[in-house]
Amino acid sequence: MQKNQLIFIGAAIVLVAALYFLGNFKGSKVSKQTDRQEMNAGDSHQHEADTSALDFVAYEKKVTEKLNATLQERAKALTQTALETQKPEGFRDIAEFWEAQNDLNIAAFYYKKGAFLENTEKSVTFAGNLFLALLQKTEKPDIRRWQAQEAIQIFSKALEINPSNLDSKIALATCYTEGTGETMKGVTLLREVTKQDSNNVSANIVLGKLAIQSGQLDKAIKRLEHVLTIEKDNTEAMYFLAEAYKNQGNKQKAIELFEKCKSIVNNPDFSKEIDQYISTFK
Repeated sequence: MQKNQLIFIGAAIVLVAALYFLGNFKGSKVSKQTDRQEMNAGDSHQHEADTSALDFVAYEKKVTEKLNATLQERAKALTQTALETQKPEGFRDIAEFWEAQNDLNIAAFYYKKGAFLENTEKSVTFAGNLFLALLQKTEKPDIRRWQAQEAIQIFSKALEINPSNLDSKIALATCYTEGTGETMKGVTLLREVTKQDSNNVSANIVLGKLAIQSGQLDKAIKRLEHVLTIEKDNTEAMYFLAEAYKNQGNKQKAIELFEKCKSIVNNPDFSKEIDQYISTFK
């Protein structure tokens, strides 16, 4: 499959789903040919891998300068206290300050600082999940790459604390596939998850999505059909299964699945987008 075709498929995949489904990009060696095919799935994100990450110090300085004088002093005092005391609560205080200012990037950075000092699975995964949620909603490549790098450090730490936490492994895989463009690192982690738990819904959905993006439609259908045997009303799996059937040429099956997905989601905006999408290939 040519690169421009892969990009087209990737665009079609996110046309509607990105608005309604979180990218739960939550893996044994395979043949080199399969590896090459699945690596193609990262083409649509490769520009991010070639972009430098955000300069956080400069970013924080710029955002702080936009605050009024009172808030600037408050931010300075909280930051100084946190750095001097090196206690988790100090970093949580400055994180909560920035959360109140509606800058979750800076808040996440300080939640991470506090979590690493506290060194508990709960606090670390909280910070990681915040970064991951931000990553999935951010468009600017330099910020996405910085968010991904921060989240990679966090979920790597979480796995040091609890190596058996599959959710942390899936989240780490997401950082690679969606944030840095290092698709095969993510795929390897996801395969490790499904090798340990073949019924892991999140990992199978992500691998299904990647299989669609790389043109491996039979593999995508197999994985997503499997998910629906576990969770028959999983609308994310249903949506992407419909997309796989559409790209395979089975339009009727695709429409049936899109319609079923629409009825379960039961959201007027989603229904409208689905109807418009179906009209492009019906």
